[in-house]
Amino acid sequence: MDFKVLITTSGIGSRLGEFTQYTNKTLLRIGKKPVISHIIENYPVDTKFVITIGYFGNQVRDFLELTYPERNFEFVEVDKYQGEGSSLLYSMSCAKEKLQIPFIFHASDTIIKDKLPDPSCNWNAGFVGPGSSNYTSFDVKGNSVNVFYDKGNISPDYLHIGLVGIHNYKLFWDITDKVLIENNFKSSLSDVDVLKSFIKFDNVVLKECKTWFDIGNVEKIKEAKTYFSDSKFHVLDKVTESIYNIEGNIVKFFFDENICKNRVNRTNFLNGTVPIILDSRPNFYKYPYVDGELFSNIANISNFNNFLNWAFKKLWKPVLNVDSIEFEKITYDFYFSKTIKRINEFQKTRSIIDKIDVINGLTIPKIEDLLNQIDFHKLSKCKPTTFHGDFILDNIISQDIDNYTLIDWRQDFGGQIEYGDQYYDLAKLSHNLVVNHEIIDNNNFLYKINEDNSINVNIHRYQNLVECERVYFEKLEELGLDISKIKLLRSIIWLNMSPLHHHPFDLFLYYFGKYNLFIELKKINDAV
Repeated sequence: MDFKVLITTSGIGSRLGEFTQYTNKTLLRIGKKPVISHIIENYPVDTKFVITIGYFGNQVRDFLELTYPERNFEFVEVDKYQGEGSSLLYSMSCAKEKLQIPFIFHASDTIIKDKLPDPSCNWNAGFVGPGSSNYTSFDVKGNSVNVFYDKGNISPDYLHIGLVGIHNYKLFWDITDKVLIENNFKSSLSDVDVLKSFIKFDNVVLKECKTWFDIGNVEKIKEAKTYFSDSKFHVLDKVTESIYNIEGNIVKFFFDENICKNRVNRTNFLNGTVPIILDSRPNFYKYPYVDGELFSNIANISNFNNFLNWAFKKLWKPVLNVDSIEFEKITYDFYFSKTIKRINEFQKTRSIIDKIDVINGLTIPKIEDLLNQIDFHKLSKCKPTTFHGDFILDNIISQDIDNYTLIDWRQDFGGQIEYGDQYYDLAKLSHNLVVNHEIIDNNNFLYKINEDNSINVNIHRYQNLVECERVYFEKLEELGLDISKIKLLRSIIWLNMSPLHHHPFDLFLYYFGKYNLFIELKKINDAV
């Protein structure tokens, strides 16, 4: 039969805190893909969707058009999606003109795995489980819904999960109009406020769902992430960025449109070492999934040396006709100014006082004093080369022993998209041989404040990566590269990373960076 599916993405997702500070809640990644993809892909390819948009609505529209060009979407802009007059039911009503046909309403925070019937009759999806204090619910008589309850009912038959098939759409919209007129300023209005009256005039049958994940609150998000986790897809969560693996393509999201634009443009300067961009939008770009092994999973002392030979051949080619004084200034700002800004940001947002700390048994000065020991002008004297920018094993796909594809490159180096500092790449790789994504995903790191306010930081390491690190430093020494500079930059990188990541990994990075910076500076000072 001919029908449509209504998905309301217009709300702000206020219960999700920082998850929705920079994006729409439907773009929150659960497993390999965002919430809305879990919903869209539950329906046949020829399904007609009506999508209400409001909060970060352009992101939702761009993502769907970029990711599913073969699908049929109609978008409805909602003028009131927060504040007075806004409600779920109001957002639904904005799509009324496009839904003069039987339709399914699928709440944007509901993920199921059950197959759904078309709306050839009226039906309401329910789930048996705890949580009636937090959800509306209903009872059935026979196989028909006979009463709905507000939150708090003690023992309902089913929880209402925001998934409804509406065959009698005229009755549904007539009741919707009346409910909105009578309760114009009630922000809690939803489909249930219509269904309470609807069942007095027409039959609504039960559709029991065996699976249900509510993405409307933080605790349930954790459950969903665990259920849909993929051992082959390791991504460190960031609130301003995300990576999705959808139907044979990788889609990347950036809140900052300039980052996205520069990453797309930089592919022209990376010598075919990165994937080809298929399409892009202001906050997204898409490229084909690269078959192969994530190099962090297979690196060993044998293939790692081959990889290094490939990298030194393919990457870091000299860039000529660059003003050396100007490049030194760019590098100084990148290493010094950005570091100061990031550290100040972190200390402010985490209410950290810069003071003398005892870390792993060592008394370590304030970060300000440590940074004052670094000759940033000397650190910034380097020759411009082509560069990747996030040169870590977790961003390298190995097709075979002599063929690699580099992914997730940086958008610029101090504003420059054509060139950067080779030592930044070398330091990033050194960092990743210690701090590996899989280890972080498994929480195999330690940040602990002891009773005497001393701090312990530690991290598990895979033996193969320890061995690769030895091979790495032997190679760098063989090539006459400055290992102390690389280790110094590595510590600075850890400090810079701290405000970008989740708790408590953020605090681990901050104090781990501080600890290692002190160690490296001591080695440099002792050598003088």
